[in-house]
Amino acid sequence: MASTYQWFFPLPRVHTGMLQGNGTFGIIIWGEGSVLRLTIGRADFWDHRGGMPWREGMSFAAIRRLLEQKDEQGLRELFEQVRPGPGQPARPTVLPIGRLELDFGPGVRLDHGFLNVRSGLVTVQAECGGGGGGIRIVTSMDRPAAHLAWDAALPVPTLRHVTAWDYLGETLGSLSFTPPETFAEAALSGWVQARPADPPLCVGYRQQGDELCLAAECGPDGPGARQAVGGIVGRALDGRFAATAGATRRWFQGYWRRAAAVKVPNPRLQFLYDYGMYKFAGLTSPTGVAATLQGPWLEEHRLPPWSSDYHFNINVQMCYWPAYHGNRLEHLKPLFDLIHAWIPALRHNARVFCGIDDGLMLPHAVDDRCTCMGGFWTGSVDHGCTAWVAQMMYRYYRYTLDRTFLRDRCFPFMQGAMRVYEEMLERTAAGIALPVGVSPEYGGADLDAWGRNASFQLACAHRLCEDLIEAAEALGVAPRPVWQEIREQLPRASLFGAAGRERIGLWDGKDLEESHRHHSHLAGITPFDIFPADDAAWRGILARSLDHWILLGPALWSGWCVPWAAMIHMHCGNGDAAEVLLELWERTFTNAGHGTLHDVDFHGISLMGRSYADPRGRSGPENEHEIMQMDGGMSCTAAIQEMLLHTRRGVNYVFGGTPRRWRDVSFRRLRTDGAFLVSAERQAGQTVRIVVESRHGGTFRLANPWSNAVTARTSQGDLQTLTGAVLAVPVAARSQVVLTPAAAAAGESRRREQEPLPPVDHRG
Repeated sequence: MASTYQWFFPLPRVHTGMLQGNGTFGIIIWGEGSVLRLTIGRADFWDHRGGMPWREGMSFAAIRRLLEQKDEQGLRELFEQVRPGPGQPARPTVLPIGRLELDFGPGVRLDHGFLNVRSGLVTVQAECGGGGGGIRIVTSMDRPAAHLAWDAALPVPTLRHVTAWDYLGETLGSLSFTPPETFAEAALSGWVQARPADPPLCVGYRQQGDELCLAAECGPDGPGARQAVGGIVGRALDGRFAATAGATRRWFQGYWRRAAAVKVPNPRLQFLYDYGMYKFAGLTSPTGVAATLQGPWLEEHRLPPWSSDYHFNINVQMCYWPAYHGNRLEHLKPLFDLIHAWIPALRHNARVFCGIDDGLMLPHAVDDRCTCMGGFWTGSVDHGCTAWVAQMMYRYYRYTLDRTFLRDRCFPFMQGAMRVYEEMLERTAAGIALPVGVSPEYGGADLDAWGRNASFQLACAHRLCEDLIEAAEALGVAPRPVWQEIREQLPRASLFGAAGRERIGLWDGKDLEESHRHHSHLAGITPFDIFPADDAAWRGILARSLDHWILLGPALWSGWCVPWAAMIHMHCGNGDAAEVLLELWERTFTNAGHGTLHDVDFHGISLMGRSYADPRGRSGPENEHEIMQMDGGMSCTAAIQEMLLHTRRGVNYVFGGTPRRWRDVSFRRLRTDGAFLVSAERQAGQTVRIVVESRHGGTFRLANPWSNAVTARTSQGDLQTLTGAVLAVPVAARSQVVLTPAAAAAGESRRREQEPLPPVDHRG
C-alpha cells in the first residue's frame, strides 16, 4: 500500500480538510492563503438535554390499534415530543467546539499537504519568499491533544481562535448556554465553554518556540477543565514534538501490522481502502468512545446534522463494518461496552412496548445515554435495529470464537432481542406472521409507512433465529423450540407479483415504488444472508428483485447507500457492477478534499441534496449544505474487503466480488467467519494461491475458485487433494494451509511449494 497521500491547498471548507483523530478527540486540517485552520472536535461533547424516553402507553398493541384505525392524530400524540420549554432543546446533540487558526503572515502561501497513513503524520508545505518550509502536525492517540512544529524558514504564526459561539451564539443563547470564557496567559490561552446540564469543556493551546500544542478536555468545573488541559499541553511541550510523533507512529505501526492489507489494480479504490482504514483507526480507536455519525470531526459553524447521534438502522453498523474483515475486532469494544451499559434502558423499552421483563429494544436514533431522539415513530418501533446489533455481536463471536463474549454478552442480548419479536409475531392458519413492521425510512413517518410482514424485519428475525440456534449449540444449551418454529413458519420475505414472477416487496402488497436510499427489502441478501443458496425458485425471485431495483436507479440515493448497493451486487457475483458503483461513490459523494458526504457533491446522479441554488427554495453559496458523515467512507472500505473475500451461507468466496478485468490483485490476512485469516493472490486473471491460517482450528469452507482439483499443503508439509464445487479444508489449530490448483505446471508447483509461508501471528 502507498504510505503518503497528497492534498492541495486551498482547502476552503472545513470538510475538505485532512483528518486526524483518536476515537474521542479529532482535528480537521484545512485553510488557504497564509492561514492554517485546525477545527477541533470531540465525539463525547454532548448536550444531553431533551429527547423522548419511552413512556407508558407506547405499546405495540396500542400502536397497532392506532395504525389499523388510521388514527394519525393519536399516533402523533403518542410519539411526537412535547414542545420543549423556554431555553430547552428538543433533543440531545453533540456540540461543535471551534477552531484554532495559525496565520503565517504576508508572503506565505499554503501549497499542499501530505498525510502519511502509516504514521498519522500530516505535513503542510508552505511557500515563503523564494523558498518554503513545512508544518508538521500529529494527534496523540492516548490524549485529547494535537502537536505542531514548523520549520525555521517560516515566520512565527499569529494565533487566533474561533469558537462555535462566534457562529451560533444566538442559537446557543436561546438554549440556555452562556458565552465561552476566554483567557490568554503565558502558560495557556483558549476558552472554556460551559454547558447547561453537563460539565464544561476547556480548549487550551500554547506556543513554545517553533512548536504548538492544543488540547480539549472536560472537567468538573471551569478551573478544573483548565487545569486538566494545562497539564496535557505542558507535558506534551516538555517532551517535544518528536516524542508525540514517535508515540503516534508506534501506535499506527501496531495498527497496520495486524490490519488486513489489499492490493487492487484500481487506484481510486486503493486510495479509498488505505485512507478508509486510516480513518477507521481515528474513528473507532479501542480507547475512544463509540463512533457517532461524524465521529470526532464536527464543523464549528453549525449544530451537526442529525445531532451526530447513534443511528442503528444502518449507520452505526456501517461505521464498524471494516473491523471484521479488516482484522481490527478490538475496535468494536467501545460500542459493545456502551450498548451493555444501556441494558436497563433497553429492558424498560421492551417492558413498555410489549409487557415483558426479559426483552431488549433499541430505538433507531439515540444519544450516548440511550435517550431516544423521538418524533419519528417508524424509527422508534423499528425492532430491526436491535436485531442488527445482535447480528453484529454474533458476527464478532464468529470472527473471534470468543466463548466468554458469546456466553456473557452476545447470547443474552440475542435472546432479549428475540423475545420482543416473539411478542410481536402472531400465529395464523398459514403459519407465523409479523402483523406490523416497517422498512427503514420508507414512507417517512406517514400513516401508511408500515405493513404486514415487512421484508426487512423478516430478514432480521430469520438471521436472529439462525444465529440463536447455532449459538445455543456452541454453548451446549438447548435452543428454545419457538426459534425453530419461527425459522420454519415465518416467511423469509414478502413477495410481490403474480405466481412465477414474484419479487421481494417492502411488505405484503407493497412493491418498491421509487428509488430509495435504504435497500432494506434486499437486506436478506446482505448483510443478513438468509436466502437458501441451492433453491432455484429463490434464485429467480432474487434476480427479478435486483432487476426491478436497478430499473428504479439511484435518483434518491444518499452517499452511504451506494457501497451497500455495491455489496448487494458482489454477493450476487456481479463484481463489475460493484466496482462501477464504488467509483461512482468516490466521484459523486466525496468532495475535493475526499470528505465523505451524505448528499451529492454535484447535481446529475442523485437528487439527494444539491450543491447549487436550489429550485426547491434553498439558496446560498455552493456546498453551503455540505453534510459529512463517516458511514459512507467506512462502508466503502468494507465493500472493497468483500470484493476480495465474503461469505454466503457459510461458504467463503475468494475474489467472489472481484471485477473480471482485475488481472492482478492480492490481499493478506482478511479475517472471516470461523476466525480464519485468509491471504490470496491472483495473477493474469487466475487465482494462483490461497493461504488459510487459524488459531483455533476448524474446517474452512471455500467456493472452489478453480475448475479442477486443489492441492492443500499444511505448514507441516502434509499434502491433500480436494475436489468439488465447495471445498472443506481442515486447518489445525495454530497452523495454516496453502491451496493451489493441482493441475498447475510441475515447475510452478515446485517453485511455490518451496516459497516460505507467511508467518502465523497467533495474537490475531
